[in-house]
Amino acid sequence: MDFLSDFQNDRKWCPACDGYVSYLMSIDKSFCVQCGGEVRLFSEEDWIAFSEKMDARKPRQRRKKPEAGKGRRDSA
Repeated sequence: MDFLSDFQNDRKWCPACDGYVSYLMSIDKSFCVQCGGEVRLFSEEDWIAFSEKMDARKPRQRRKKPEAGKGRRDSA
């Protein structure tokens, strides 16, 4: 059975070690196996690059033009 990723090769960013490291997972957090500090999925630079790529993939939403006679009315 092939998996997309395996635990031995999976890495997360450790700010204390300033690099991608192996980690231990708990229910709500993950911790660096080298220093014990909390890790996160990406470094700051990688997170920005990832976010920009995801934003570029989002379809642009268009606002519909109001139909004639169905625009906003001022309540006076």
